[in-house]
Amino acid sequence: MKDSIQRYYSDANVISIPVADGGEGSVDAFLTAMGGEKVSITVMGPFFEPIESFYGIVGGNTAIIEMAACAGLPLVGEEKYPDQTTTFGVGELILDAAKRGCKRIIVGLGGSATNDGGTGAAAAAGVSFFDEEGASFVPTGGSLSEIARIDISGRDPVLRDVEIITMCDIDNPLYGKQGAAYIFSPQKGADASMVKRLDTELRALSKAIITHLHKDVSKIPGAGAAGGMGGGMVAFFDAHLKMGIEVVLDTVGFNDLLEGVDMVFTGEGKIDSQSLRGKVVMGIARRTKPKQIPLIAVVGDIDDPIESAYDEGVSAIFSINRVAKDFTQVKGRAPQDLALTMDNLIRFLHILGS
Repeated sequence: MKDSIQRYYSDANVISIPVADGGEGSVDAFLTAMGGEKVSITVMGPFFEPIESFYGIVGGNTAIIEMAACAGLPLVGEEKYPDQTTTFGVGELILDAAKRGCKRIIVGLGGSATNDGGTGAAAAAGVSFFDEEGASFVPTGGSLSEIARIDISGRDPVLRDVEIITMCDIDNPLYGKQGAAYIFSPQKGADASMVKRLDTELRALSKAIITHLHKDVSKIPGAGAAGGMGGGMVAFFDAHLKMGIEVVLDTVGFNDLLEGVDMVFTGEGKIDSQSLRGKVVMGIARRTKPKQIPLIAVVGDIDDPIESAYDEGVSAIFSINRVAKDFTQVKGRAPQDLALTMDNLIRFLHILGS
């Protein structure tokens, strides 16, 4: 986009802001946009095995964590067992960041291989889970119903004065037909019977949280994100669930960057009904509209109906799918097609302005 703009407007000041939704690439996106430090650390992986992971520190005391870095689907390969995987490593990343002095921790929920409701992360932070025999254990997606007691008193005090925000771009509840198990666990390897079982386990976790922590997180929008991690972050870490794009834009100071701007370009893979619920394009539109700044969305594909996007502040939407084929056939062309589409757009704008 920047190359195409400066080909026709060589003196244009173009500000590039990489964004991610909380999944893979979120840390690098923040570091590219803001600068900062990438911290490497060994933590527990999805199957409780030691792995090399990382997080970012921006602005001196804000940590950016993507749970995919230690509990992500790519880390399990073909060994997809959401009843056995853990978010323990995520808790270790959170603790390490807090111990390094970070007072604000942003946790990206996306791309997980887990369905443990964030109990693994909580255990890493010092929350204790006990079974009927009084033995402590670290629950996974398939053993949440074994929780007979939760003791949060041992949570590491270093977290006491830390603000924790979770990036979440979905509004699914913890359980039920629209919950974590039914909507997301099939892509993590769950068959129909396991989906039902995982949903039952999440219901048991919800009851345990109500009983022992006196919180009902089950219907909070986003509680079902990342195998129930959204609900777990609220229950065990007192985290705030926020739309990912809103967190990104606030963190990079987007409103200030809009001062003096003539036009904003953005995009995503496919603009559809999910996009209209508040993903990247809509999140940006809601910032540009009050300032009456034109917003152009350049996307991979356009679904029906998306007319309400214009009411939200999108000025125009263009698809880069120049040969009108399925994504699997054109994904290799995407960088080239994006460049060519932008070239056409800027060429036209240049003619209008000359």
